[in-house]
Amino acid sequence: MAKKKETKPVAVEETVIEEKIMVEEPKVRERVKPKNEWEIKDRVYYLKSNKKPISRSIKSTNIYYFDEELGYERELKYCQNQKTPFVDEMKGDQRLAHIVFRGGILLVPKEKTVLQKLLSLYHPHKDTLYYEYKPAKRAEEEIDVLNMQVEALVAAREVDIDMAEAIMRAEVGSEVSKLSSKELRRDLLIFARNNPKLFLELADDDNVLLRNFGIRAVENGILRLSSDQRNFLWGSNGRQIMTVPFDEHPYTALAHWFKTDEGMEIFRNIEKRLNN
Repeated sequence: MAKKKETKPVAVEETVIEEKIMVEEPKVRERVKPKNEWEIKDRVYYLKSNKKPISRSIKSTNIYYFDEELGYERELKYCQNQKTPFVDEMKGDQRLAHIVFRGGILLVPKEKTVLQKLLSLYHPHKDTLYYEYKPAKRAEEEIDVLNMQVEALVAAREVDIDMAEAIMRAEVGSEVSKLSSKELRRDLLIFARNNPKLFLELADDDNVLLRNFGIRAVENGILRLSSDQRNFLWGSNGRQIMTVPFDEHPYTALAHWFKTDEGMEIFRNIEKRLNN
């Protein structure tokens, strides 16, 4: 008999596929600070108008705050043993305390939150008798002033000599006629730096040039203002050219009158004489 061939088993390789499951780590949500949350910190309060008396007390009782959410006034009182300045929220005995500024300053440590909230949020004398010192707000105000100074100085450098004279005449009066052009430019820049808001208002005022024009006409004898400051007259013959309306500044009224049809003719007449 023929021998039966032995069949060798064939090794089969098993492929194991490992499936990786990505597990996301839970995100830690950052705590968002509510806008209305009270900031715990030391606070400083100053009396207004730079007043610095040895001591100055402000009311700590019989004061009221109108609560817009509730729609009525709520009585306030500062008591050291309470957790609120509102009388309707107080519990137990009320030990009234005084609020005293020393040398115009009141330093309230962060532990006295009730007093801070009373002074910063609710007291009726806030920003009238005293104010809270806020460095960030003060810096912002100083930046606004500096920006205005820069704007005024740039504008002062660019204005022509006639406008410079008109602006400075509004500030120093007839003395401006005695200044040289260099002195005028210098004083204009100083004025713009020290009073930027007023300078910018004058620079934007259409009547400034016309008022200055009228004043120059009077100084040169072309026009004359009557002693009662009610009429402008020709300097040569005393003939009246206009009457100043009641309760109006003479040169402001003259500036407005120069814009009328009749006034424009007189303006051109005076301009020729000033330029001769």
